[in-house]
Amino acid sequence: MCKETKNLSCADCGLVNCYRREKSFPQFCLTTNTNNEMIEEANRLYQNDEFVSKFSHAAAEIEGTYFGKITRVEEIVLFAKRIGAKKIGIATCVGLMSEAKTFAKILNSKGLESFCVVCKVSSIDKTEIGIDEKFKIKKGSHESLCNPVLQAKLLNKEKTELNVIVGLCVGHDSIFIKYSEAPVTTLITKDRVLAHNPAGALYTSGFYYTRLLEENDTE
Repeated sequence: MCKETKNLSCADCGLVNCYRREKSFPQFCLTTNTNNEMIEEANRLYQNDEFVSKFSHAAAEIEGTYFGKITRVEEIVLFAKRIGAKKIGIATCVGLMSEAKTFAKILNSKGLESFCVVCKVSSIDKTEIGIDEKFKIKKGSHESLCNPVLQAKLLNKEKTELNVIVGLCVGHDSIFIKYSEAPVTTLITKDRVLAHNPAGALYTSGFYYTRLLEENDTE
């Protein structure tokens, strides 16, 4: 899409007046250019929809009370308790089993039940669903498919009330969220290169990772 016809969005804004209203809104601002009916429809959900109301209140209360004081692990524990979730599902990558086990111990120590399912559950070789052998990490050997569909279905069977992603791959997390019956939040976002800190690539895009801003295909 050429720049002349591109709809400008929040990524093009340098004011962020929507937060404190201490500046001014740009002409293309989504706050001032969104139909009032759409805004009011969203507001009604926060006020009248049981799920949206409960979750938004719990999140706001935790943010307002503990801003900059507690870790995300602690936030998840507090959030689970505020929404009344007692059984927590953990959908983990096989490469983060140690972290998932530690998280499960923390949940249990806080009086919450946990149930963990690793991504390689079912141990089906990737080629059995049509993935070419050349896309295996270790070619010529059994390499199990990541199975976010089954992860979600097993947690659904356990009737978990809040599911937590621990390092699922890009795309696999999307599939898991689609098939999870319980609401989903994320503890760890996997980045094998940056020790699971994907924001590091953004912070260093002006120096170490300048290639990220080059106008070419990453392939």
